[in-house]
Amino acid sequence: MKDPIFDLINNEKKRQSEGLELIPSENYVSANVLEAMGSVLTNKYSEGYPSFEGIGEWDETKIATKILPNYRYYGGQANVDRIERLAIDRACRLFHADHANVQPHSGANANEAVYFAWCEPGDKILAMSLPAGGHLTHGSPVTRSAKIYNFISYGVTADGDINYDELEQKALAEQPKIILIGYSAFMKIPDFARVAKIAAKIPNCLLMADMAHVAGLIAGGVHPNPLDYGFHVMTTTTHKTLRGPRGGLILSKGNVASPLKKPEKTIENIPILIDRSVFPGTQGGPLEHIVAAKAVAFGEALQPEFKTYAKDIVKNAKVLAEELIKHGFVLQGGGTENHLILVNVKDGFGFDGKIYEKALDMVGLTLNANAIPTDKGGAFHPSGVRLGTPAITTRGLGTSEMKTLAAWMKKVADICAEAETEEKLADFAAELETIRNEVRALALKFPVPGI
Repeated sequence: MKDPIFDLINNEKKRQSEGLELIPSENYVSANVLEAMGSVLTNKYSEGYPSFEGIGEWDETKIATKILPNYRYYGGQANVDRIERLAIDRACRLFHADHANVQPHSGANANEAVYFAWCEPGDKILAMSLPAGGHLTHGSPVTRSAKIYNFISYGVTADGDINYDELEQKALAEQPKIILIGYSAFMKIPDFARVAKIAAKIPNCLLMADMAHVAGLIAGGVHPNPLDYGFHVMTTTTHKTLRGPRGGLILSKGNVASPLKKPEKTIENIPILIDRSVFPGTQGGPLEHIVAAKAVAFGEALQPEFKTYAKDIVKNAKVLAEELIKHGFVLQGGGTENHLILVNVKDGFGFDGKIYEKALDMVGLTLNANAIPTDKGGAFHPSGVRLGTPAITTRGLGTSEMKTLAAWMKKVADICAEAETEEKLADFAAELETIRNEVRALALKFPVPGI
């Protein structure tokens, strides 16, 4: 009997092929990344770490063939060690880091591991608030880390930029152990140099950047790298703009050595402290099939064509934002400097983000409802929607298609304004189906890579 799971997987392939993905945190991986994820490496337990000898010094051929001692708790690690060392080396080259921990299962795991490496319970961490565009793991009270550490939040200005004056005032007053620059709904490029100057006034303050959304833009050279501006640690997911498997990554500057011996707790030793924090501190066995897929994605991101891809992401986002504004959409911050657009549909058209998300889903355009700063609607009736261009750029859509997308979004917005409620969208089934057919026809001209 065939497992119905595989029918559902095929249904998802069809959905992805016939629609257009506008969620800024989603992307499509290559066939090689998919192959690595589905490999026999999923059978192997590999708690611990490979040797770091030669990382950053040897070429890939030597890294992939040299047999070295390791810091593992199971035998049979020769191939896994080489794969993980390749992933580490490629990540370090890609992001100008001294060390990379490629084992975190997610961006949330990566963030918690850094907190655990540097902070004691009750220590203060200064981060962007969730309503201002920060992430859940940056201090939302519903998370585990917020119950362990004392998060102090900063916000954004009326034009959507970080409120650097507030950040500096709170940093000097609170003397946090970590200053964190990171976000999930922020359209500006942070002033990393300014934040580094602020942190330099605070003893033993760790500078941390959560670049989960823009890591691919950093790798592609179209966004500044915080590690080049004095930041000690950068965390990221490996999907989103980086176009790899779902997982986490921690990059750091400092001393690199065996994690078996507990080092002195200094900023210079943060790479070793982080390794000990990931395993055995916050995780067990790494997912080595995912580590292999990360290595493949890092290798792809090191190629010249990835720089073109990163430039196209930003170009498409800027054109899409400009076209939306022409159609009467209200954009947080007046536009975008990266891949992400936050639209205030409440101010623009009078309905909330949830009805718009549902209506767009009905026509094959996928995005997510999202709160905007000072939102009164709450998580289930936010005033905005969040969208971006990484996935559609991977499929090859360009600036002319951005204009088409904006026009479709305006048509759907007009339908939502007339319908007023999600239930009444059914009254406009014919109009929505017409747009759905147009979306499907365009989507099928740009096949999804890997499937």
